[in-house]
Amino acid sequence: MSSATPTSARVRRLPVVGALRLGRPSDVWFKPALSVVAAVAPPSLLLMTLGRLDLAPYTMAGSLCALYAHNRPYAARAKALAWVILGMLGGLAVALVSASLTRNAVVLVTVGALLAAVQKAVCDATRVGPPAHVILTFVSSAALFVPQTLGQAPGHLALAAAAGVWAWLVGMAPAPLRPHGPERRATAQALNAAAAYAETARGGEEGGAGARSAAYAAVHAAWQTLLAVRNRPSTTRRALERLVIRAEVALAAPADADPARLRSWARAVRGTGRIPRTGDPRREEDGLRREEDGLRREEDGLRPDGVGPRPDGAGQCRTEGGARLDDDSLRRDGDLLRERDELVGVAAERAVAPRPLRSRLGPLAPVAVRSALGCALAGYVSLALGAERPYWALVTAASLYQANITLTWSRAVQRVVGNLVGVLLFAAVAPVAQLGPLALVLCILACNFGAEALIGRNYWLGSVCVTPLALLVTELPGYQPTGELVTGRVVDTLVGALVGFVAAVAVTNRRAGRRVERALTTVDRAREHAARVAADPSSSPAALVAARRGLAAAVVDLRATADAAAGEWWQRALPLERVVLAEQAAHRTLAATVRRRGLLPDPGTTSTYTYTEGASP
Repeated sequence: MSSATPTSARVRRLPVVGALRLGRPSDVWFKPALSVVAAVAPPSLLLMTLGRLDLAPYTMAGSLCALYAHNRPYAARAKALAWVILGMLGGLAVALVSASLTRNAVVLVTVGALLAAVQKAVCDATRVGPPAHVILTFVSSAALFVPQTLGQAPGHLALAAAAGVWAWLVGMAPAPLRPHGPERRATAQALNAAAAYAETARGGEEGGAGARSAAYAAVHAAWQTLLAVRNRPSTTRRALERLVIRAEVALAAPADADPARLRSWARAVRGTGRIPRTGDPRREEDGLRREEDGLRREEDGLRPDGVGPRPDGAGQCRTEGGARLDDDSLRRDGDLLRERDELVGVAAERAVAPRPLRSRLGPLAPVAVRSALGCALAGYVSLALGAERPYWALVTAASLYQANITLTWSRAVQRVVGNLVGVLLFAAVAPVAQLGPLALVLCILACNFGAEALIGRNYWLGSVCVTPLALLVTELPGYQPTGELVTGRVVDTLVGALVGFVAAVAVTNRRAGRRVERALTTVDRAREHAARVAADPSSSPAALVAARRGLAAAVVDLRATADAAAGEWWQRALPLERVVLAEQAAHRTLAATVRRRGLLPDPGTTSTYTYTEGASP
């Protein structure tokens, strides 16, 4: 492959209007919105009844854990939520002990910045989110600036832990009603993405590369969801795996795919109905054609296969016990065997252990340094300006850091716009919230719901509700002047966004280019391995599926790595031509592996009834 012509590094143009453009809401936007309301309301109302609403910030720390892991199967969600709750309690414990030992604001800001960096790195490495580290950073940073004593810390931690247990129960509550809901949603998204790419490729429309990348990402995400529960196979999950395999087939041969059928499968998967069967339509047509030819030959006195006269009982065979099996039964048995072969590789992949956490943390060092530096500087500047709550600036800076400078800039724009609109909303809501404790709790619940309902469309839109939520939480111990809260929030937002972005520019991810090179090498090796396996007639279904899945994952990782590196400033020229050529070669190899399994016609043939001998459907 030829490499890209070296060019000098240039500063990318930073978007403003595009960063504020609204997207489509999530298919399940109401799930986290309702979950957080169900998790926050009972503890808050109970404390209100007891006259201890000042303790509600601690129970809310545990309740907010209900926002996590909605895209994971319930068995995996149970573990993920437990780890999130433990991580929240760990950060909160450090914050409470630090607040008990010192009131030096500079020391507290430093502790908050280090916690934010650790939370960012661990959440990115484990892919916990959304909302990833932002909620954990908000909880620990806010607790740093609440006066504490060491004797109070255990009780406050116990409140957070109790609310965390309740949040865990809320997150797991839908499991008895829809035990495979997350897997069904992920499969439906993969089928819809494959249908969209097939339509784009067939019509020759612009944006085909983007649709293809989105489809591969959706299929990869579906496999991650289905394989998240290791060693827990089920009939429903196997049926969903077959559907994801059909989405992969559509990606390999979009011209031969039926978008309408893919979308009908996606619609059928949602809900609690039966999973549709995925018989290969070309094999079904082949069977009908063979039956028609057999009938014509029978009329001519020949056997259905056209060889010699037809004996009595033709078209049937006997088992050892004498029972007759007709052609349809044999065909169904063959389909079952081939479907079983398709899932052998899936079972093999399910048994593979994930990479150790330490190896996943290494590449995130620049992002962690950015977070620590930006959060610390934002807090220090806020203190220098006389702010009473420097953690607002710290949390603003922590929320900015994304995969590259361009995305970080977009998040800064979204954060500033959302917070400025949000303080106006708070100014309108504050008189209502100050009518009494019940009004305050109800306003907090409304803001929680609005934030999760809107944030999927754009981060700034969700921030419009997050900002009044944060301001209302500060009034739980007692009401405060609205003007002072609004002024402080605006100043800290601007300070956090400006200083945080400057820190991101200062700490450029110089490793981004090297990561692209490593990703290219990984794709090349995975493609060569898949090609060898596909060319070997003795390859087992498990080896073929594992090789194809490994190549697909490498292609998805290459695209994500290249996109992240392209958004960095002051980088040496990226091998973009090699990236495109590697993706094209990988897609051809993926098509070859699917064809090797008998799911596509052999190249150079026009008959839709041509299959590789011995391949599984």
